[in-house]
Amino acid sequence: MSSDLDSPRATTERLLVRQARWVAHDVVELRLTRAAGGALPAWEPGAHVELTLPSGLRRAYSLCGEVADVEAWTVAVHRVPDGRGGSREIHETALVGRELEVRGPVNRFQLVPAEGYLLLAGGIGVTPLLPMARELTTRDLPWRLVLGARDRSRLVYAEELVALGGDRVLLLPQDEAGLPDLAAELAAVPPAHAVYACGPRPMLDAVTALCRTAGSARALHLERFTAADDAVSDQLGASDGEFEVVLSRSGLRLTVPADRSVLDVVREKLPDVPYSCEEGYCGSCETTVTAGLPDHRDSVIEPSERPTATTMMICVSRCDSPVLELDL
Repeated sequence: MSSDLDSPRATTERLLVRQARWVAHDVVELRLTRAAGGALPAWEPGAHVELTLPSGLRRAYSLCGEVADVEAWTVAVHRVPDGRGGSREIHETALVGRELEVRGPVNRFQLVPAEGYLLLAGGIGVTPLLPMARELTTRDLPWRLVLGARDRSRLVYAEELVALGGDRVLLLPQDEAGLPDLAAELAAVPPAHAVYACGPRPMLDAVTALCRTAGSARALHLERFTAADDAVSDQLGASDGEFEVVLSRSGLRLTVPADRSVLDVVREKLPDVPYSCEEGYCGSCETTVTAGLPDHRDSVIEPSERPTATTMMICVSRCDSPVLELDL
């Protein structure tokens, strides 16, 4: 479940886009600092921050810089032409020298204690795994990282990874080597090792299915950039009745109609409530539940955690009781 860094009240401040550079085909890296310099809040591998872009769009991106670099946060953004606009705006807007509102850091993808680690990345999905590989190297723990992409130009941070891990890193440009043999990689993982995966939905769905078949799903840790297929199915098959939501700190009682999300209704009264993906996979809108029975429809909280979960993603999840009380 959530750490202290996962609090819906994570800090928000304005940071300067100090530098931008290309790190792969259609991938730009942004270095964010305080305008006057100074240390930023500490973070751990797996953490992300949420940027508010000049247009007002809010998007979450994994921190991929050096944890020891206390004066800068680094994110890398892949341009998605047919996406929802955030990546295009970052790539097409002159951001260097401008300040952006940044919220975070938040971490729902933390490294758990294990004897070793398998890190599986697809394309831009390597961004949260790179700091993990650095951390594991520092701790002198066994690790292996597999990075796939459509072609060699899209292997994000490939040179740095190879310099860091040598033959522990397997680079697989699809046009040269085909798709990663996920079944073989997972079969080779010792039972005491943890598996971390981040990348496109088909890859993560395949990894999940393979781990379930092998009976090792508990060792699997995922970060998604889109909703999982089973989450979409759950949403389509779930009840969407009307219910009431009480915002305990604000003293408000609101009605959530069948055709609107909790996030939509809440933001009419509290426009600064954080959000990003609006599809239940990024965790930006995670909110503490103080009463009521949430109907979890996200890809963030594992099914095994849902009966005891004390938070919910208000962009997609709903309520199985007449009233839901939130710490807002």
